[in-house]
Amino acid sequence: MTKKDLINAVVKSCNGDNVSKRLAGEIIDNTFCIISKAIKKERRFSYPKFGTYTIRKRKARKGINPRTGQEMKIKAHKTVGFKPAPTLKSSL
Repeated sequence: MTKKDLINAVVKSCNGDNVSKRLAGEIIDNTFCIISKAIKKERRFSYPKFGTYTIRKRKARKGINPRTGQEMKIKAHKTVGFKPAPTLKSSL
């Protein structure tokens, strides 16, 4: 699903509530911005019946450059992990 598909689905699900595609797009953008800030500040974001986003630390490791085949160092870094809620997981 693309952002455009998501916007269209939100507009469609609002039936006749006069929600424009522009307004739906702004709401979705702001929602993801707020979620991003929550993950940065509180290190996690949880939404019931959907799942939990958390910050995870990845250790430094060795990798291989696919172009040259040479071994290289990959620095330690942080990433965002997602753990689906049991309801979402069982519905898949």
